[in-house]
Amino acid sequence: MRYRATVAYDGSSYFGFQRQIGDTPTVQLALEIAIARVTGQRVNVLAAGRTDTGVHATGQVIAFDVEWSKADEALLKALNANLPDDIALQDMRQQAGFHPRFDAISRTYRYRLLQTEHRQPLLRLQTWQQRSQLDETVMQQAAQIVIGEHDFASFGKPPQGENTVRHIFVSQWEQQGLAGGTLWTYTVEGNAFLQHMVRRLVGAMVKLGRGGLTLTEFDSLFRRAELMESMTMAPPQGLTLEAVRYSE
Repeated sequence: MRYRATVAYDGSSYFGFQRQIGDTPTVQLALEIAIARVTGQRVNVLAAGRTDTGVHATGQVIAFDVEWSKADEALLKALNANLPDDIALQDMRQQAGFHPRFDAISRTYRYRLLQTEHRQPLLRLQTWQQRSQLDETVMQQAAQIVIGEHDFASFGKPPQGENTVRHIFVSQWEQQGLAGGTLWTYTVEGNAFLQHMVRRLVGAMVKLGRGGLTLTEFDSLFRRAELMESMTMAPPQGLTLEAVRYSE
């Protein structure tokens, strides 16, 4: 049976989602160990996206194949009982032929930045914290520039192959006042993403918002479609894979 599930995790203690050589802690390895304990079967967990070291998820979608004679809810509860506290399945059901990556229409990421005069220790693993003032107007303008189908080679490398063209449906910044400062949230939805693409986009837009880059320079860099390794990359802890959308 093929099972489809949504999983949430705090990525702070993991070297990304994808399994690595040896016992390097990854989200995929933790899931496969839990499944093996519950079912006695070794599986290969598929995922909608390979999040980086330190990146979180509330809506990662996975799939795996096991033989299970009890209810789906029983499997979900048994797996959650065997998963670490920082990983938890949110739902589960059988879906024959489902592939979380190839069947996906879009993925939505959110990046959170805390503008604060003083460090906020309780938010250090969920936000990028800085004191600099930011210009919301130019950051929103830059966010609008990347909407549509473009070559995003300036902001990342493809996980496979050489195609760097992606289609972005939503790209916007929002602000929210907090006791410790101002929370900035960047929401971006696209059909697919390049490696480190969201973090590079955020890094460039924040540099723009601080005055270290002009909107014309941002646009020129974007249109050049050539990766600049020296480009500022936002740290991973502010990034969360929020949702994956499918045709249903």
